[in-house]
Amino acid sequence: MSDSTRTTKDGICRLTQPGGGETLSWSEASGLTLIEQDGLYFKDLERTGKLLPYEDWRLTPWERAKDLAGRLSIEEIAGLMLYSPHQAVPPVAGGPFAGTFGGSSYEESGAEPYALSDQQKEYLEQEHIRHILMTTVKNAETAARWNNMLQAQAEKLPHGIPVNISTDPRNSARASGAEFKSGGGDVSKWPEGLGFAACFDPQVAAQFAHDASLEYRALGITTALGPQIDLCTEPRWMRLVDTLGEECGMAKKLTKAYCDGMQTTEGGRGGWGRDSVNTMVKHWPGGGSGEGGRDAHYAYGKFAVYPGGNFEEHLKPFTEAAFQLDGPTGSAAAVMPYYTVSWGADTKNGKNVGNSYSEYLIHDLLRGKYNYRGVVCTDWGVTGDADPKIDVLASHSYGVEDLSEAERHLLAIVNGVDQFGGNSASAPVVEAYRIGCERYGEQPMRERMELSAARLLKNIFQCGLFEDPYLDPEHSAQVVGCEEFCSHGYEAQLKSVVLLKNRKSADTGRPVLPLQKGLKVYVPNRSIRASKSFIRTDVPAYTEDPLPDGLPARFGVRADDPAEADAALVFIESPACNPYSKEDAQNGGNGYLPITLQYRPYTATAARPVSIAGGDHRENFTNRSYLGKTNTAYNEADLDNILECRKRMGDKPVIVCATVNNPFVMSEFEAAADGIVAEFGISKAAVLDVVFGNYNPTGRLPVQMPKDMETVERQCEDVALDMEAYTDSEGNTYDYGFGLRYEAR
Repeated sequence: MSDSTRTTKDGICRLTQPGGGETLSWSEASGLTLIEQDGLYFKDLERTGKLLPYEDWRLTPWERAKDLAGRLSIEEIAGLMLYSPHQAVPPVAGGPFAGTFGGSSYEESGAEPYALSDQQKEYLEQEHIRHILMTTVKNAETAARWNNMLQAQAEKLPHGIPVNISTDPRNSARASGAEFKSGGGDVSKWPEGLGFAACFDPQVAAQFAHDASLEYRALGITTALGPQIDLCTEPRWMRLVDTLGEECGMAKKLTKAYCDGMQTTEGGRGGWGRDSVNTMVKHWPGGGSGEGGRDAHYAYGKFAVYPGGNFEEHLKPFTEAAFQLDGPTGSAAAVMPYYTVSWGADTKNGKNVGNSYSEYLIHDLLRGKYNYRGVVCTDWGVTGDADPKIDVLASHSYGVEDLSEAERHLLAIVNGVDQFGGNSASAPVVEAYRIGCERYGEQPMRERMELSAARLLKNIFQCGLFEDPYLDPEHSAQVVGCEEFCSHGYEAQLKSVVLLKNRKSADTGRPVLPLQKGLKVYVPNRSIRASKSFIRTDVPAYTEDPLPDGLPARFGVRADDPAEADAALVFIESPACNPYSKEDAQNGGNGYLPITLQYRPYTATAARPVSIAGGDHRENFTNRSYLGKTNTAYNEADLDNILECRKRMGDKPVIVCATVNNPFVMSEFEAAADGIVAEFGISKAAVLDVVFGNYNPTGRLPVQMPKDMETVERQCEDVALDMEAYTDSEGNTYDYGFGLRYEAR
């Protein structure tokens, strides 16, 4: 084609075709050649010298996917149905996601940070895996080079199927310091999901999705494991802050804005193209109603309950939003069922099993009634055998522990599941196919496996990876964390802050906030008792400085002594505690403790005497009630800091800056605070900009703040906005949608 343009850089060839022809890129080292037909160029991925349907970019992604699926062996399909464990780039020794290079650790090997580990090569070559989950990465340039290494390795292999790199949400500003910084080495920083809900503006979520999709594609990422669209109707749930809120109407609007923004390429075919990122909405059928607030990552929290009869409401962010997008892509590309056993939801078979194993929830509802045709991917590690201990981050084969690993895979596949998160061995899937052939016949099983393969391949095709999977590392460094995107993210952080209290000074009659710049400010350290980590390891007690980078000079001067200070800023987080006690179980109890939303010791006198759900092969009882038991927050000292500052500051302002991971029982500290601002996983810089008046707060509460723990115990885990909200000393009620603004001065 005479007017095509071909370039080569760093071993990557690129052919640009005018007149609507697709841009092609490939690795020189792979030996790939091109096919010319009808004056256009195509990649000879199958090495036949003839243009096959799956190589023809003029066909639809589904047509191409079906053709390629029919060419794959069962072993190759099994590999497509796997999702790698988490991959750090580079995989440093001692980390949770370590890898080896020629048998040596990364540090010992001298490998480049973007080199492929032994494990990653095995995933591609031996297990036929093409879906890789990336976690930490050194910088954007490293990510781009690692992507190119993966794609070049995959291109050498039969069929030339590219790698679909995915990520968990990675744009949280939570760990950002006191200064607002931008640069190409990191992504833009935004609020957590609940922060988007606090903005009450779907356009903020749309802007995030647009910017993040461009950053993701520059990192090589083509699937986002999100958004998390569970309705967070249970205030004690540990994943509440990651959701888009508990009010269904707003959650649906935000879901559409997020998915449309991520998936849509302007001018793309059917909305899909080089800027598109597949969204994997989670967690079907909604994981926000765990009994007592417990979470299903752990067997002690595996049950979702519906005491308010509100199961159908939890489906709506999926069925009325994610599966009915306003944009041209139409529907979220993938969906992830949660670990939970949705207790009593199976009205057909009456089985209480993990969601991926439920014929009713997956086959009858998701695939049947709601006609979902995208990829269904399990949550991570649901097919493994159960651990002997209940208090571990494992054992997710809820209700099917008696089946073999292969039989678990088969059950999920027959239900309509296409992919298994965190599984890197194809043998159990191949064995599931063999068992399925014996039970259902070879032809039906082959057709079923090809259907999953086609669904998975379609998501790779529609993002353009078969034509142009390679990145320019220099361009990636310019896009990721660019000033424009960081500015958008910072603005969203500011918009998400909620002003809850702003007491008027007895001396001036004016509200204490915003604070005057140039003041001497006292900021106490936080002390956290020994606790349990997410992976249930022991975390020793520690003390932290909430402003480790100091108080920026543009705001004021940090005082070491409250007596020298003009005001106090007390940074706190929602009360956090351990919901399960091995000691209690060893001493004859059932092990279950109340999850408290207050700091001081809480005794659950109003809890259910008999739990709704229960039963586990490791337990000889079914009642998981914690009635009469007591628990105390790890971070009880947050309350001590507020009360001590109140005592030592006298009439001078005490401002509480509250990180809301879960709602608080505000009565413990509200009266001692002159001002309270609430935030949802943002940077300290954004909090300070609000406190010192650089931004007039506009955020509103996306959840209720309960009057007390009794109202928490009385509410229904599956019903939104059913608590009595707290009314403060100024007469304001901290209900859904409440938020103050600064008065004009």
